[in-house]
Amino acid sequence: MRNFHLPGRSPVMAPSAMVSTSHPLATQAGIDVLKSGGNAVDAAIAACATLCVVEPAMTGIGGDCFVLYSPYNSSKPIALNGSGKSPAAANVANLRDRGVEQIEVETPHAVNVPGAIAAWTRLNTDYGTKDLAELLQPAINYAKNGFPVAPRVALDWTDNLPKLLGDEVSSKILTVSGEAPKAGTKFAQPLLGTTLEAIAKGGRDAFYTGEIAEDMVTRLNKLGGLHTLDDFGSCAADYVEPISVSYKNHTINECPPNGQGICALIILRILSHYKMDILNEADRIHLLAEATKLAYHQRDAYISDPSFNEIPVDWLLSDDHIGTLQKKIDMAEAKSHDPSDFPSHTDTTYLCCVDVDGNAISFINSLFSGFGSGIMAAKTGILLQNRGSSFNLNPDHVNCIEGGKRPMHTIIPGMVTKGTKTIAPFGVMGGQYQSAGHANFISNVLDLGLDVQQAMDQPRSFAINQQLQMEENFAPSIFADLTNRGHQIEKLGKPLGGSQCIWINHENGVLIGGSEPRKDGCAMGY
Repeated sequence: MRNFHLPGRSPVMAPSAMVSTSHPLATQAGIDVLKSGGNAVDAAIAACATLCVVEPAMTGIGGDCFVLYSPYNSSKPIALNGSGKSPAAANVANLRDRGVEQIEVETPHAVNVPGAIAAWTRLNTDYGTKDLAELLQPAINYAKNGFPVAPRVALDWTDNLPKLLGDEVSSKILTVSGEAPKAGTKFAQPLLGTTLEAIAKGGRDAFYTGEIAEDMVTRLNKLGGLHTLDDFGSCAADYVEPISVSYKNHTINECPPNGQGICALIILRILSHYKMDILNEADRIHLLAEATKLAYHQRDAYISDPSFNEIPVDWLLSDDHIGTLQKKIDMAEAKSHDPSDFPSHTDTTYLCCVDVDGNAISFINSLFSGFGSGIMAAKTGILLQNRGSSFNLNPDHVNCIEGGKRPMHTIIPGMVTKGTKTIAPFGVMGGQYQSAGHANFISNVLDLGLDVQQAMDQPRSFAINQQLQMEENFAPSIFADLTNRGHQIEKLGKPLGGSQCIWINHENGVLIGGSEPRKDGCAMGY
């Protein structure tokens, strides 16, 4: 139990149903759907659509989506890959002929076909109980009539203002006289509202064909993009087989590659060789850092679109391979490995829901970088993601760009199960940090015995690009200890990542929700 003398928040507890998101308006939208008879899938779609309006730097309908859905009493979750593909004409030779040496964020070559709407609509058709028109109504209302800008949303908007000003459409639609809207003011996106209305009425085809698709393709082609209407028309979300490992008598489930969920599982498998509960704080940070370096090195070497490359998932998670990695760790010294050639980003939104029937969903949606590519379709108000910037232009690299290929993806929903029982949908936002964040969160709960809110509240660290990024609220002695072990410390100005979780206590019949204190959101239940 937390110390009530100190600032903080308690975990939210409810007997029947719960929603946890990074924005109160989205959480409320999901709760309203549940109370009107909708299920977890319905609530997740309504909440995510709302986030695409009220948290525009983090997510949007021009982005991608991954889902883990656990129907009540299912032995494993259903995994849905809603990540979009590169244009058919995109390949290393074609881009180099155009003088492209690196796929820069704010260019049309960074834009893959957005997969989010394909995921939402397929999930709605297969597992939802309510019409899409009803589920999108809260988002439509906030887009057309305006929403109050929350404090963290305002901060992220200000940080990304130069990107918005660099696009002739975004600069007009997403700024107020060339400035980011301030916290506590209202902001509307009527063009986006009209687009959402069209999707509510026409579903998937309204987005990927016809006038909306033509608007996106026209804008991208004007800027030199290789996209065609056929690229958009062929977009589909795919059901895939989840991957998992056992940790402390629980099963941790992730989506398979092309996502980096396998990286979280590698880290957890390495941590399982240690008694995390008796290590001191500096030891735990050091161990997580060293395991992260090893796991991310494996990620960058092996993970891409399995339709183009055979990914050795079983070997990567095998006892022999994990043992080999674990033996490389020296608890007294920070080690170096090849630096990542994957671009950094920090912007994603994650949510989770559990309904009255015990169905649980773990749902993540992202534009990749803040406000994605910054490129907006002129007539529809759709901001386009920059997921293609994660492709490599080395033709021998596993993650090199090829036509119709999905890149290695950072956004990962998580799900904890035990036997046939769903224990917790969970997720951690924050770009590359997500795999390390998943492992750290699970260890905080299952090794240290923290409740889900305490597990999120702990100060965070992340080993990336030869540095150990650390939030500022560690004790001075921790910084000194880690420096003595050889870590190059980077103290972060902005907090690291964000998280949501709903833990299902089956014994007591109680849902226990946590929501990221570094964001504006909350968990709510009834």
